[in-house]
Amino acid sequence: MDNYEILRNLQHYGLHFLFPGLLAFYLYRNSWKKAWLIMIATMLVDVDHLFANPIFDANRCSIGFHPLHSFYAIGIYFILFLFPKTRIIGLGLLLHMLTDYLDCLWI
Repeated sequence: MDNYEILRNLQHYGLHFLFPGLLAFYLYRNSWKKAWLIMIATMLVDVDHLFANPIFDANRCSIGFHPLHSFYAIGIYFILFLFPKTRIIGLGLLLHMLTDYLDCLWI
């Protein structure tokens, strides 16, 4: 693995796991662990990768390719973010899409 791939993986997994934890701690200090777990649970959106052939392609941009990574889905995630009861879920999903978009820029 070269330095390029190491940096790409650090960014990808750091933004998927560490950054939501920092945001949860900062925004939801009283219940940050619960908020972080909810945001981590939004990783289940990647279930749509199972319907692709091949399932994983390091050089494929997820945004716009997988159904739960479509622009329509991202619009729904934004709507979820607008309502207090679903805000953490929407935030987790939007962060996931942002991370995947940044990953697309590496390709």
